[in-house]
Amino acid sequence: MLQAHGLACDRGDRRLFSGVDFVVPAGEWLQVEGPNGAGKTSLLRIVAGLAGAAEGHLEWEGRPVAEARDEFHARLLYLGHAPAIKDDLSALENLQIAAAVAGRPLDEATALAALRRIGLAGREDLPSRVLSQGQKRRVALARLLCSQARLWVLDEPFVALDVAAVDQLCNILDEHLARGGLLLFTSHQAVHLAGSGGNLRLGR
Repeated sequence: MLQAHGLACDRGDRRLFSGVDFVVPAGEWLQVEGPNGAGKTSLLRIVAGLAGAAEGHLEWEGRPVAEARDEFHARLLYLGHAPAIKDDLSALENLQIAAAVAGRPLDEATALAALRRIGLAGREDLPSRVLSQGQKRRVALARLLCSQARLWVLDEPFVALDVAAVDQLCNILDEHLARGGLLLFTSHQAVHLAGSGGNLRLGR
């Protein structure tokens, strides 16, 4: 279970949000909504440990994240709004390097299977600079298929995806939730996921 207690975020001398509370139990999802500039990405970055909160704190499985930081980050996978793909590397190389940086080496067979399932069959060895924005997004999302993390924190994962890819990603997310995973994500579009979930709106 992930819990937030009274989170607040400042940007310069402006407060983006305050008093944010939420609970995400195992097997459930939470979609963060709000207008541009409301602090959606900032909230996800706070959860992922990439930024500090001005006020409040997070708990993971009943313990403050500050007291269980290593354990928490070992259970977390964060994908930001940008695909974070190196153009000079192939889809396969990008996927394997991302896994190595996360401390979870990925064998070639598993990486290839993930890329093919996500819709990149025949493009696994191409330089990423020749891929479309949607295909680059798929390379990043292939990390989900290789992840053992329980908590997925995803910033606009559906951006640049066509209808078929959106349906495919929803299936992947549903599978994660069915295994008892947790999902926190932002999206400007309506998303239909199985299981229980809720919405958190920031801003007016």
